Amino acid sequence: MKNIVIVAESGSDINQELAKQYDIAIVPMHVSFHDNTLDDGSFPIAQIFDFYQKTGELPKTSGCTPNDFEKVFDELHSLYPQAHILYLAYSSITTCSYQSATIAAYGRDYITMVDTKQVSLGHGAIVMEVAKRLMENPNISLIELVAYANDCIQRAHMCFLPNDLEYLKAGGRVSNMAYIGAKLLHLHPVIEIIDGKLKATKKYRGKLMRVACQMLMDYTEMYQLHKDCLWMIYTFGLAEDIKKEMEAMAKTLGYQAIVWVQANGVITTHAGPSAIGFVGFTK
Repeated sequence: MKNIVIVAESGSDINQELAKQYDIAIVPMHVSFHDNTLDDGSFPIAQIFDFYQKTGELPKTSGCTPNDFEKVFDELHSLYPQAHILYLAYSSITTCSYQSATIAAYGRDYITMVDTKQVSLGHGAIVMEVAKRLMENPNISLIELVAYANDCIQRAHMCFLPNDLEYLKAGGRVSNMAYIGAKLLHLHPVIEIIDGKLKATKKYRGKLMRVACQMLMDYTEMYQLHKDCLWMIYTFGLAEDIKKEMEAMAKTLGYQAIVWVQANGVITTHAGPSAIGFVGFTK
């Protein structure tokens, strides 16, 4: 009998295999191609790039609706009527999902909500760490599990490198001048998630393979990341030799386990192809 069930959004980039492995219920966010709105994770990622090349526009991304949450909450409550639902949320600053969940949870005293203040695999890594704790301790109390979730939130660090700024420019997140300057100087800004917001914190110059490895070395030391597991995130199109080089660097740095996850549609739409990043936890 389940005592606690964990819920997260598809923007966590937890794929079907990982969701099954960690027993996590996923609520879909959405990607719209003009009038055609699809659930995140339900279509080939290459469709995003094809749409942009044909139209010159990015697809529109949106958070989960109250109905999306109601559907999942009702299904879980029907399957596990005695269980408490722990919803670990995608950063509430960046999407309407948390507000939608609040509406859907009204009058349901069996739902607890926690804002992870992370996006993409930063969100996903926290969710999977909490799910792992629950699997290892099935009789853990809700109070203890929420406390562990908040501890993971405090210790989680995610950063990533776009291959270039074209998709960020197309989405209005960087200026045309910044885009041109970065392209001419071969600059790669590091995007970190800090207090729930995406912020450019540092710039590297050079080819993606070299600067990605340098970023991993720098941020491992800066945040004194725990070496038991490194979560690696990438978007469609990343060259295999870059992945191999990053994995070799991670092993050199002493990481014991390395988990690769490809981003779903929401994150790919904003980051563009061939982006790479990682998530780790301070000791």
